Amino acid sequence: MHPNSNLFFNEPFGFSSENLRAILKPFKSSFKEIVLKKNDFLVKQGEICLYFCFIDEGVLRHTIEIDGQDKTTYLGIQNTVTVALNSFLLKQPSRKSIKALFDCRLWVMNLDDFLELRKTNSDFQKFYNNLIEKQLCLIDEYRLDLLTLSPEERYQKLLENEPKFIHDIPLHYLSSLLGISDRHMSRIRKNIK
Repeated sequence: MHPNSNLFFNEPFGFSSENLRAILKPFKSSFKEIVLKKNDFLVKQGEICLYFCFIDEGVLRHTIEIDGQDKTTYLGIQNTVTVALNSFLLKQPSRKSIKALFDCRLWVMNLDDFLELRKTNSDFQKFYNNLIEKQLCLIDEYRLDLLTLSPEERYQKLLENEPKFIHDIPLHYLSSLLGISDRHMSRIRKNIK
């Protein structure tokens, strides 16, 4: 297991926070600032995602509804980018919701500006290609972890890679994210200090 591989809490897609900010700085005029209060939605399941988003402050929780329950699929954290990509690019209803876990300040770009920037700016296109490539690698790693690591090992990996999130993110969201029941997560936490 690679010590830094973690889909949810690693440096944003292989970029350091400072590096990502530096990469996006020349394109800042293409973004606009929006603020989401806790529990506000960037996009609701069934609606079109309007924005490609850089998270300046806060945490965005990606969820899907299964049998009437929200399941956490991803946590977008400060200094990362996030989007419901299929919905955004294809202008189709999103299969997931993206909701502010805490108050958030976001820098967003609409689809027309996003496509224009990709077409006219090779640096932005290179950034985007690198972002997608790294995301695919991280998704692959996450899927393998779900199949090959025990719940205890997944929790231990989270502790090793991002211990502060154990304190910052409510436990039931972390258990959903790691594919562990709330009850089992409580037992794991008790046994692993």
